[in-house]
Amino acid sequence: MALSYDEEVELRAAIPALRLAIVSGTLRVTYDGKTVEYRSIAEMKEALRYAEDTLGRPARPSAIRFTSSKGF
Repeated sequence: MALSYDEEVELRAAIPALRLAIVSGTLRVTYDGKTVEYRSIAEMKEALRYAEDTLGRPARPSAIRFTSSKGF
């Protein structure tokens, strides 16, 4: 299911707000003039995972491995 522009903008605004609230332990999240109160941190993590999955972002940054060679 494709997101409308407004839905995508809302999800993108919700992600950093959810992350900040989870870290601070707050159950109320406010973004773009909207306030949502969650019942638990677990519910907030689920909402964050949904937003990231819907936008096609990984839930966690993938590992990056750097290698170099001197050409020998």
